[in-house]
Amino acid sequence: MQEKLLAKNLLDYSKTIAKPLFESVAYPWEVFEKLADFIIEIGSTLPEDEYEKRGENIWVHKTAEIAPTAYLNGPLIIGEGTEVRHCAFIRGTAIVGKGCVVGNSTELKGSILFDRVQCPHYNYIGDSILGYMSHTGAGVITSNLKSDKSIVTVAFEGSKLDTNRKKFGAIIGDMTEVGCNSVLNPGTVIGRNTNVYPLSMVRGYVASNSIYKSRGEVCKKNIRHI
Repeated sequence: MQEKLLAKNLLDYSKTIAKPLFESVAYPWEVFEKLADFIIEIGSTLPEDEYEKRGENIWVHKTAEIAPTAYLNGPLIIGEGTEVRHCAFIRGTAIVGKGCVVGNSTELKGSILFDRVQCPHYNYIGDSILGYMSHTGAGVITSNLKSDKSIVTVAFEGSKLDTNRKKFGAIIGDMTEVGCNSVLNPGTVIGRNTNVYPLSMVRGYVASNSIYKSRGEVCKKNIRHI
């Protein structure tokens, strides 16, 4: 196994209601096959004094703010204190954690947003996982389907890892920032605490604690210890 690509090395499971789901897999994209069934199973156990059921297999925490123009489709769980803004389009098979922002005209499907994730402006998040406190700038796209419709692979240190999936966007590690109008190509995996420059086209694996300036120009962050 490629250790750097393992879910446990990219994501803090304690920051999502989907912790049991991630504990059942090795690589993070393996959760997608189980996601819909997991949402339905756990949704039915959520306390009725905290969550409101808003249609078939849709559970929304009573403290969440949902704009009247937002579209919600199940299976879906939206967590405590989350804000879903005007004209957001959540197509279903999604978990949105606590304290998240799903912004205006943002489209979300087949994805998991860990707690305190922000996708605030004109984003497409498809078949992707966004780790704790990650943020996507305006116009960021996770492209989830190759133009030739072939199986998505993850480019990693000179080799390619087959994901056995035709649809897979990106894994964004905890506390990672993706700059405005960047495109994350299918099979992109970005490690924890990394910054991606605006207008970037990203493919394959980007290491944790990095600054991605352009393809072939990635430098390590200067981490300060206080």
